Amino acid sequence: MPLVTLTVRKPKSSEFKTSVLNAVHATLIAVGVPETDRFQRVIELDAEDFRFDANYPDAASPRMEDFVLIEILWSVGRSVKVKRNLLAMLMTALQSADVNPEHVMVCFKETAWENWSFAGGRRLHA
Repeated sequence: MPLVTLTVRKPKSSEFKTSVLNAVHATLIAVGVPETDRFQRVIELDAEDFRFDANYPDAASPRMEDFVLIEILWSVGRSVKVKRNLLAMLMTALQSADVNPEHVMVCFKETAWENWSFAGGRRLHA
């Protein structure tokens, strides 16, 4: 069910985007998302269209052009513990992909199960 949106400043290489999305997907699988449940999109914006504070609230180093915003839209019901575990695993995976975890922001968005229709207007959980 997760829909992952990666927002970055232009230009980013295909390899960079793939490595970040693969890291996100691997951590989602680790917290129970089916491997085949992969829905991802990338939004690449000019600096004038993607603005952010370099330090808010307590970044260890200033965010620059390498800032990554990851939004995970998924169904309600995951505990804070699951989210903490996912974040810890994701930061480790991103660091292995040469992405500075201090320059990554993750936002979880939750929606009710009945708000998903994957194909043909059918709702699996309604």
